[in-house]
Amino acid sequence: MEPSDRDETNGVPEAPEIPDIPENSDNGGRSDREIVELFFRRDERAIYETAKKYGRLLLSVAVRITGSREDGEECVNDTYVGAWGAIPPHRPAALGTFLCKITRRLSLKAVRGRNAEKRGGGTFTAALDELAECVPAPTDVEEEVLKNELSAAIDRFLSGMPETERKIFVCRYWYFDGVAEIAERFGFGESRVKMTLLRTREKLRRALEKEFKQ
Repeated sequence: MEPSDRDETNGVPEAPEIPDIPENSDNGGRSDREIVELFFRRDERAIYETAKKYGRLLLSVAVRITGSREDGEECVNDTYVGAWGAIPPHRPAALGTFLCKITRRLSLKAVRGRNAEKRGGGTFTAALDELAECVPAPTDVEEEVLKNELSAAIDRFLSGMPETERKIFVCRYWYFDGVAEIAERFGFGESRVKMTLLRTREKLRRALEKEFKQ
């Protein structure tokens, strides 16, 4: 499944669909350096080339830890999302090692949380963790004032978002719905929901940095 070309609207590419892991992938294709450059250009082909080159390796790592191909595939898809969010600013010298570390961390987390995921529990915590990177950390004195200013800033941000992106954001971070629930509600794949949320968090982070710039 070859991704489409970049959407240059506002300089931000449309969120790439996470590709199926190529069954016959090998270590051919683009070099690590070329793939990292695609990530830096926010070119969705980075996801495809990453899956093509490292999909089987990452799946083997995930399945060995989780003991489940289904869980393993989910961890690998989450690895692609994590890489999209981390590159940039990181520029890994050894892309395979970088990706395997992400997969290992996610797989161990999946094993620990397998029986602990509850509505308002694991999902709630995960959603807050996702948003933490966007929100400036206040001092004790600033906290109450910043809380009100932050709420107003997020409201302004949401009012300017496309309807579907806004609804997905609210489902995740207001109602704390799980990704699978959101995907079912909107008729999207889970990978599309994850990438939409990631892109929205990137936009929110930039908007808050601009608004709260010292």
